[in-house]
Amino acid sequence: MIRILIVEDEKPIADLLDMSLTSAGYSCDCLDNGAAAADAVESRRYDLILLDVMLPGIDGFELMEYLAPLEIPVIFITARSTVKDRIKGLKLGADDYIVKPFEIAELLARVETVLRRYHKTDTRLVVDDVVVDTQSRVVTRGGEIVPLTAKEYSLLMLFLQNRNIALFRETIYERVWENEYMGDSRTVDLHVQRLRKKLGWQERIAAVYKVGYRLEVKE
Repeated sequence: MIRILIVEDEKPIADLLDMSLTSAGYSCDCLDNGAAAADAVESRRYDLILLDVMLPGIDGFELMEYLAPLEIPVIFITARSTVKDRIKGLKLGADDYIVKPFEIAELLARVETVLRRYHKTDTRLVVDDVVVDTQSRVVTRGGEIVPLTAKEYSLLMLFLQNRNIALFRETIYERVWENEYMGDSRTVDLHVQRLRKKLGWQERIAAVYKVGYRLEVKE
């Protein structure tokens, strides 16, 4: 399982990150200061670190100088939004730089992108009897191949990456169709209905009133 270290001293944000990433299938540890994080990477293997800049004691930039030689992927998550800070973080060796506040769906997408860059993504995703091989893009249900269109596969991956998180129709459309949402929900609704039927997920993919949809998975 992919293990992620969250270094964030604001507990509500740390809890949100922990909950969202755990729901997406990752294993997470949370620490609230740079010194503890430096100790943690010496004793445990991490596939990715989400790092705040403004930390007590050793700040994120200082910690990044220590982490860089270890070749652990790092994403800064911080309220420091100036171009100067972004450039500094990236030049220190971070793989991405996310400014607070952020959308969870975007954060998860960036996490996946960085992990894929380092070939650290899990290649098999499993929910019930549905198995997704992300390398071959083959989806099976009960051992039988389920033929999905490109959009249906992208929609499935979006749900799997955001388990138990309510996704707005606007977010779904813009992530799957990569176009600006114009307010017509029929395309999203039709594809969700088709995906539900093909996977037998009529109950798994729940409609969320006035929002959109949520893939419900018990952890």
